[in-house]
Amino acid sequence: MAKLVLDLHDIFNKGRSIESELNRVMQEAVDRRIPLVEIIPGKGSGQLKKTVLRFLQRPDIKKLYHRVEKDSKNFGRLFVHFRHG
Repeated sequence: MAKLVLDLHDIFNKGRSIESELNRVMQEAVDRRIPLVEIIPGKGSGQLKKTVLRFLQRPDIKKLYHRVEKDSKNFGRLFVHFRHG
C-alpha cells in the first residue's frame, strides 16, 4: 500500500513550516489518492503531537481524510487514513 511519511523531527522548532508541511502532505495525499499518511511528531514532551492533532481537527482539514489512528506501539507516530471516493 502506498503511503506518505512526514517526519517532523527536523522542523519542530519552526512553527510556520510545520503547518505548511502538514498542509503539503495532506494535499499530496488527496491529489495522488494515497490512502495513508504517517506523521512522526516524535515522542518528546507531546507538544508537537498536540499541534498535529489540533491541525487535523480543523474543519477544513478534517473533511479531507477519513480517520486518525494513534500508533499503539509507538507514541510518537500517527496515521491519517484517507478514503478516496
